[in-house]
Amino acid sequence: MIKPTAFKAGINGSILSMIEKAGFRIRAMKTVLLTAGEAARFYAVHHERPFYKDLVAYMSSGPVIAAILEKENAVEDFRKLIGSTDPARAEAGTVRNLFGKNVQENAVHGSDSDRNAVTEAGFFFSELERI
Repeated sequence: MIKPTAFKAGINGSILSMIEKAGFRIRAMKTVLLTAGEAARFYAVHHERPFYKDLVAYMSSGPVIAAILEKENAVEDFRKLIGSTDPARAEAGTVRNLFGKNVQENAVHGSDSDRNAVTEAGFFFSELERI
């Protein structure tokens, strides 16, 4: 998912280009404006963490681009492509290193496991929207 700050900055094309150049195929994609309730449900796994309320507010502050990506070892390879959650610690040339502002406004969200990828894909896309 491309986060609100990156969306507002108009760097969607640059991020999507990096994703495609890394060998990912986009199987579904759409722009969504999450309500606070939807963002809360999406990030429910973090509800006990101190940053949860700020994360929900941020993720519902503007449009995001949700996508389903496909590639062998997709989750692991995407995590490498996007880099560390903290852009200041992300490896040079990663999405977050190039486009992230801070831990929250780090340009993109990526699933951390195959299981979560399936759950997160189901949150945004019906079966009819997937190719």
